[in-house]
Amino acid sequence: MTRKVQCVLLGAEADGLDYAPYPGELGKRIYESVSRQGWEQWLAHQTMLINENRLTPFEPKARAFLEKEMENFFFGEGSKVPDEFKPV
Repeated sequence: MTRKVQCVLLGAEADGLDYAPYPGELGKRIYESVSRQGWEQWLAHQTMLINENRLTPFEPKARAFLEKEMENFFFGEGSKVPDEFKPV
């Protein structure tokens, strides 16, 4: 049976994640209140942020930036798209 959550991103009940996708308290919050579909939306947004900002994800500064953006994406006022971004 699939676990259901009230997704903070979709504003509706949807299938939950199978495990916390990120360590620590932020990962626990995401597991409890973000759906699979919501998480997939974040992964696409994160990929765009990495590409547009030319980030190297294993660098501590880049990881801190992405974590902050992840928290804003789900629980804040949203993660901003870089001004230079042009969707294909």
